[in-house]
Amino acid sequence: MLRTSSSVRSVCLLSRNRFLLLTALLASLPVSAQQTDWASSSPSELDPGAFALAGKRLLAYPYFQYVNTFNEGDPIQVALDPGVFPTLRQKQVDIYIVTHASTQVGDELFPATDFPKTVVVPLRSVKDGIFTIDPGTLAGATGTTSIGTAYDVIVDINRNSRFDAPDLIDGNAKRAGFYIVADLAAPGPYQGVEELYNGGGFLQQDIYYPDNIASLGELPLIVVSHGNGHDHRWYDHLGSHMSSWGYVVMSHRNNTGPGPGAAATTTLSNTNHLLGNLDTILSGVLDGHIDRDNIVWIGHSRGGEGVVIAYRRLLDGQVFEEFGPEDIKLVSSIAPTDFGGPSTDIGDVPYHLWTGGADNDVNGCAVCNVCQTFHLHERADGERYSISLHGVGHGDFHDGGGPSVAMGPCRVGRLQTHDIMRGYFLPLVKWVLEGDPAAQEFLWRQWEDLRPSGAPLDDCVVVDLMYQEHPASGKFVLDDFQSNPAVDVSSSGGAMLTSLAEVLEGRFDDPNNSFNPSDPLSMNAMTLAGNGDDSSGIVFEWDGADEVLLFQVPQAQRDLSGFAYLSFRAAQAARDPLTTVVLEDLDLSVELIDFDGRSSTIRIGAYGGGIEEPYQRPRCGGMNLRGWANEFETIRVRLEDFRSDGRRLDLTRIAVVGFLFGPGFGSSQGRIGLDEIEFTHE
Repeated sequence: MLRTSSSVRSVCLLSRNRFLLLTALLASLPVSAQQTDWASSSPSELDPGAFALAGKRLLAYPYFQYVNTFNEGDPIQVALDPGVFPTLRQKQVDIYIVTHASTQVGDELFPATDFPKTVVVPLRSVKDGIFTIDPGTLAGATGTTSIGTAYDVIVDINRNSRFDAPDLIDGNAKRAGFYIVADLAAPGPYQGVEELYNGGGFLQQDIYYPDNIASLGELPLIVVSHGNGHDHRWYDHLGSHMSSWGYVVMSHRNNTGPGPGAAATTTLSNTNHLLGNLDTILSGVLDGHIDRDNIVWIGHSRGGEGVVIAYRRLLDGQVFEEFGPEDIKLVSSIAPTDFGGPSTDIGDVPYHLWTGGADNDVNGCAVCNVCQTFHLHERADGERYSISLHGVGHGDFHDGGGPSVAMGPCRVGRLQTHDIMRGYFLPLVKWVLEGDPAAQEFLWRQWEDLRPSGAPLDDCVVVDLMYQEHPASGKFVLDDFQSNPAVDVSSSGGAMLTSLAEVLEGRFDDPNNSFNPSDPLSMNAMTLAGNGDDSSGIVFEWDGADEVLLFQVPQAQRDLSGFAYLSFRAAQAARDPLTTVVLEDLDLSVELIDFDGRSSTIRIGAYGGGIEEPYQRPRCGGMNLRGWANEFETIRVRLEDFRSDGRRLDLTRIAVVGFLFGPGFGSSQGRIGLDEIEFTHE
């Protein structure tokens, strides 16, 4: 559907102040909530107070990014915003880093660093209240309970070297103030063992486990399903790595020749066979040491589609003696095919996707529905994750030798791909299976902002991440463009208003099968939806002028104070002149406007990255045109950041969410796809 904006086209001729008056019309419905003064709370009223404190300095508003996870060697900074703590202005305080949970109310404080840091809270701006507490000396985790070592930040306001009122703490019973993470691509604390098992036919397995498994109790099981023409012995980079971190990995021979359906059968039969014969396989070394309730399936190519089909069969009632759908906690697909179309629907189990931008087998071209990986991601109904890797070919994901099966510039190669895979797969499994709080931010913070420290630093290495919470998480979906097809109405029922010349809403499926721009505004290079799929969003462009796209927050949802992030995903349009004129990250701004007309605006580039440019691969409609599928990545902006530095935005009465484009708000020109505008939790 094409959303035209002729009725509001004159908006772009108005001054910024006049436009804010227009946005007030979107908030004209009566509300019962009263205005709140968020900055009036004094730390002395808390016993003691829990606040976000640790993070990293930013060069632009909001000037500081509060984060949960640091790599080993990163400096640890703390921000004391005088807008948040008005009673502390120009007051001298002591800041401690302490081991998490080591300090109870009333206890004496013992710093994890050499000594506490004494600072003076600034009078006006948080820019002056950012202090480096540790230059990077704190160690990461060495065990397996968590991939991170847990620390809290305590601000000793009365400077009595005790933790008591009115002190502040970053950390609580559920989560530490922050975590230090060591090299995630490096081996873990155990020595891995690899053994081959042959049960005949397709019951052949390459099994990895910690050498001291006899003393470790029950461990989660990871099952690997290879692709067509591949071998089950080609996944040492996953098996050896994960076994060193306390997991059992079984990579099985896969029947991929007939197709992903046959691969699904061998995944199911090998999982069942292993669990049913633990007393005899490998002389019983695994017997009593497999946690049957915590199983991960990961597959490559046809095996990547096969693990999805296998899980769907469990949901549809296929019964096995040793396990059921409730035991599969995560399904991950590496460069999967899509032979099954819409029937390849995994349901609501957590799902993760790996895509190689240089893949010359499952190549993502619009003319080949079977070759488009993102279809499987879009059909997942639950929590879902995606990682796209520039310069990575189909053969780079395994370690069997031979070519990378890649096309395009700036090839990453097999060894660097494996470092990336190890660095991301470990936190993925730790988060989904164990809820490890040190792991989660690796799955959504942009590559420029946080990457596993063992990942290569080569400029050719570019990673795009998508992350979406489960629909049952309690998130508020402002617009996912899947419902309410009426023009200028969001899926949540509010109005959409824009100064853009036009906005195209529809299925994310390339219309001409070539990736080459055709219509003035089209779904060019979109590959999220295949035939029969309904994944949808909007596409629009701007060129040299400031433009706005506004979403009214429906009355019943205007209290956003219970949410942690504004989340959305976006992608630059491949091969479009507005993209190729400057091949770099695209910057834009997001804005919240409350019921009293107060606004706060943040440029996403302040956090270190923007919307990534598409990988410049040829093919898919023309060898002389570069840029493959539109690569979406998720952007999450912390809601409290909109109130940084004393901004008196009222999160309990938000009327409008705005997206701002043009030279005044970011990149001067661009064409993008936008989707999944949501308010999510921590």
